[in-house]
Amino acid sequence: MSPSPSLAALNAGKPGRSPEGTAMQAASSRLHIACGPAWGGPAPAPREQPPMPSSELNWHPNPDELEFDAIRASGPGGQNVNKVSNAVHLRFDIRASSLPEAVKARLLAWADQRITSEGVVVIKAQDSRSLERNRADAVARLVELVQAAAHVPKARRATKPTYGSQQRRLEGKSKRSDVKAGRRSKPDY
Repeated sequence: MSPSPSLAALNAGKPGRSPEGTAMQAASSRLHIACGPAWGGPAPAPREQPPMPSSELNWHPNPDELEFDAIRASGPGGQNVNKVSNAVHLRFDIRASSLPEAVKARLLAWADQRITSEGVVVIKAQDSRSLERNRADAVARLVELVQAAAHVPKARRATKPTYGSQQRRLEGKSKRSDVKAGRRSKPDY
Protein backbone atom coordinates (compact mmCIF):
# COMPACT_ATOMS: atom_id res chain seq x y z
CA MET A 1 0.00 0.00 0.00
CA SER A 2 1.29 3.48 -0.79
CA PRO A 3 1.77 6.13 1.89
CA SER A 4 -0.94 8.75 2.35
CA PRO A 5 -0.85 11.74 -0.04
CA SER A 6 0.47 15.06 1.20
CA LEU A 7 -1.77 17.78 2.60
CA ALA A 8 -1.23 20.00 -0.45
CA ALA A 9 -2.33 17.19 -2.77
CA LEU A 10 -5.48 16.63 -0.72
CA ASN A 11 -6.43 20.32 -0.81
CA ALA A 12 -5.58 20.88 -4.49
CA GLY A 13 -8.62 21.56 -6.62
CA LYS A 14 -11.10 21.73 -3.72
CA PRO A 15 -12.84 25.09 -3.81
CA GLY A 16 -14.35 26.53 -0.67
CA ARG A 17 -11.84 24.90 1.69
CA SER A 18 -11.91 26.98 4.89
CA PRO A 19 -8.74 27.76 6.86
CA GLU A 20 -10.26 25.96 9.88
CA GLY A 21 -10.74 22.81 7.82
CA THR A 22 -7.17 23.02 6.58
CA ALA A 23 -5.92 23.49 10.14
CA MET A 24 -7.92 20.48 11.36
CA GLN A 25 -6.62 18.39 8.48
CA ALA A 26 -3.06 19.49 9.28
CA ALA A 27 -3.57 18.45 12.90
CA SER A 28 -4.95 15.13 11.71
CA SER A 29 -1.93 14.71 9.49
CA ARG A 30 0.39 15.43 12.42
CA LEU A 31 -1.51 12.89 14.52
CA HIS A 32 -1.15 10.36 11.71
CA ILE A 33 2.60 10.98 11.62
CA ALA A 34 2.92 10.80 15.43
CA CYS A 35 0.83 7.64 15.87
CA GLY A 36 2.14 5.77 12.86
CA PRO A 37 0.51 4.82 9.61
CA ALA A 38 -3.06 3.62 9.60
CA TRP A 39 -2.23 0.54 7.52
CA GLY A 40 -0.38 -1.11 10.40
CA GLY A 41 3.19 -0.46 9.35
CA PRO A 42 5.91 0.12 11.90
CA ALA A 43 5.45 3.24 13.99
CA PRO A 44 8.32 5.71 14.10
CA ALA A 45 10.83 5.01 16.83
CA PRO A 46 10.41 7.26 19.88
CA ARG A 47 13.12 9.81 20.44
CA GLU A 48 15.37 9.06 23.34
CA GLN A 49 15.45 11.82 25.93
CA PRO A 50 18.70 12.42 27.76
CA PRO A 51 18.42 11.51 31.43
CA MET A 52 17.46 14.47 33.58
CA PRO A 53 19.80 15.20 36.45
CA SER A 54 17.81 14.47 39.56
CA SER A 55 18.34 15.79 43.04
CA GLU A 56 15.61 13.43 44.21
CA LEU A 57 16.72 10.73 46.60
CA ASN A 58 15.24 7.30 45.95
CA TRP A 59 15.28 6.21 49.58
CA HIS A 60 13.10 3.98 51.72
CA PRO A 61 13.86 3.34 55.38
CA ASN A 62 15.06 -0.01 56.66
CA PRO A 63 12.48 -1.58 58.97
CA ASP A 64 15.06 -1.82 61.77
CA GLU A 65 15.56 1.99 61.63
CA LEU A 66 11.89 2.64 62.47
CA GLU A 67 10.30 2.46 65.90
CA PHE A 68 6.51 2.35 66.11
CA ASP A 69 4.43 3.02 69.21
CA ALA A 70 0.69 2.32 69.13
CA ILE A 71 -1.22 5.01 70.99
CA ARG A 72 -4.86 5.94 71.38
CA ALA A 73 -6.15 8.10 68.59
CA SER A 74 -8.13 11.27 69.03
CA GLY A 75 -9.73 11.02 65.61
CA PRO A 76 -12.79 9.18 64.26
CA GLY A 77 -13.94 5.90 65.72
CA GLY A 78 -16.64 6.57 68.29
CA GLN A 79 -16.39 4.50 71.45
CA ASN A 80 -13.82 2.29 69.71
CA VAL A 81 -11.29 5.10 70.24
CA ASN A 82 -11.36 4.48 73.98
CA LYS A 83 -10.67 0.74 73.64
CA VAL A 84 -8.17 0.32 70.80
CA SER A 85 -4.78 1.94 70.19
CA ASN A 86 -4.87 2.61 66.47
CA ALA A 87 -2.79 5.78 66.18
CA VAL A 88 0.93 5.44 65.53
CA HIS A 89 3.96 7.37 66.72
CA LEU A 90 6.84 6.77 64.32
CA ARG A 91 10.31 7.50 65.65
CA PHE A 92 13.28 7.73 63.29
CA ASP A 93 16.78 8.57 64.54
CA ILE A 94 18.46 10.69 61.87
CA ARG A 95 22.02 10.28 63.15
CA ALA A 96 21.81 6.46 63.31
CA SER A 97 20.08 6.12 59.93
CA SER A 98 21.37 4.94 56.56
CA LEU A 99 20.80 8.37 54.96
CA PRO A 100 23.65 10.12 53.12
CA GLU A 101 25.57 12.55 55.31
CA ALA A 102 24.46 15.60 53.31
CA VAL A 103 20.78 14.73 53.79
CA LYS A 104 21.34 14.06 57.49
CA ALA A 105 22.94 17.50 57.89
CA ARG A 106 20.08 19.21 56.03
CA LEU A 107 17.46 17.40 58.12
CA LEU A 108 19.19 18.25 61.40
CA ALA A 109 19.50 21.90 60.36
CA TRP A 110 15.77 22.21 59.59
CA ALA A 111 13.55 24.07 62.04
CA ASP A 112 10.75 21.50 61.89
CA GLN A 113 8.61 20.75 64.92
CA ARG A 114 8.66 17.03 64.05
CA ILE A 115 12.44 16.86 64.59
CA THR A 116 13.52 16.84 68.24
CA SER A 117 16.69 18.44 69.58
CA GLU A 118 18.22 14.92 69.82
CA GLY A 119 17.78 14.46 66.07
CA VAL A 120 14.79 12.10 66.18
CA VAL A 121 11.89 12.53 63.78
CA VAL A 122 8.54 11.90 65.48
CA ILE A 123 5.51 11.53 63.22
CA LYS A 124 2.00 10.91 64.57
CA ALA A 125 -0.46 9.24 62.20
CA GLN A 126 -4.08 8.86 63.26
CA ASP A 127 -6.17 9.59 60.16
CA SER A 128 -7.37 6.03 59.71
CA ARG A 129 -9.14 3.61 62.05
CA SER A 130 -6.69 0.90 60.95
CA LEU A 131 -3.32 0.52 62.65
CA GLU A 132 -1.67 -0.78 59.47
CA ARG A 133 -2.93 2.14 57.36
CA ASN A 134 -1.68 4.58 59.99
CA ARG A 135 1.73 2.86 59.92
CA ALA A 136 1.88 3.11 56.14
CA ASP A 137 0.82 6.77 56.31
CA ALA A 138 3.54 7.56 58.85
CA VAL A 139 6.24 5.88 56.73
CA ALA A 140 5.01 7.72 53.61
CA ARG A 141 5.18 11.04 55.45
CA LEU A 142 8.72 10.23 56.65
CA VAL A 143 9.82 9.43 53.09
CA GLU A 144 8.20 12.69 51.91
CA LEU A 145 10.09 14.63 54.61
CA VAL A 146 13.41 13.05 53.62
CA GLN A 147 12.73 13.70 49.90
CA ALA A 148 12.08 17.36 50.69
CA ALA A 149 15.34 17.57 52.64
CA ALA A 150 17.26 15.86 49.82
CA HIS A 151 16.07 18.41 47.25
CA VAL A 152 18.77 21.05 46.81
CA PRO A 153 17.37 24.26 45.33
CA LYS A 154 19.09 25.58 42.24
CA ALA A 155 21.48 28.40 43.06
CA ARG A 156 20.26 31.74 41.74
CA ARG A 157 22.62 33.57 39.44
CA ALA A 158 22.48 37.31 39.89
CA THR A 159 21.62 39.06 36.63
CA LYS A 160 21.22 42.67 35.61
CA PRO A 161 18.23 44.02 33.72
CA THR A 162 18.98 44.87 30.12
CA TYR A 163 19.18 48.48 28.99
CA GLY A 164 16.03 48.05 26.89
CA SER A 165 14.04 46.63 29.81
CA GLN A 166 15.13 49.55 31.99
CA GLN A 167 14.01 52.03 29.33
CA ARG A 168 10.64 50.27 28.91
CA ARG A 169 10.11 50.35 32.67
CA LEU A 170 10.88 54.07 32.90
CA GLU A 171 8.68 54.81 29.88
CA GLY A 172 5.79 52.94 31.48
CA LYS A 173 6.28 54.84 34.73
CA SER A 174 6.23 58.20 32.96
CA LYS A 175 3.06 57.27 31.03
CA ARG A 176 1.37 56.23 34.25
CA SER A 177 2.51 59.49 35.87
CA ASP A 178 0.97 61.46 33.00
CA VAL A 179 -2.33 59.57 33.37
CA LYS A 180 -2.46 60.31 37.09
CA ALA A 181 -1.44 63.95 36.58
CA GLY A 182 -4.33 64.32 34.12
CA ARG A 183 -6.77 63.16 36.78
CA ARG A 184 -5.75 65.84 39.28
CA SER A 185 -8.03 68.78 39.64
CA LYS A 186 -6.47 72.04 38.55
CA PRO A 187 -6.92 75.03 40.84
CA ASP A 188 -9.02 77.91 39.47
CA TYR A 189 -7.15 81.22 39.84
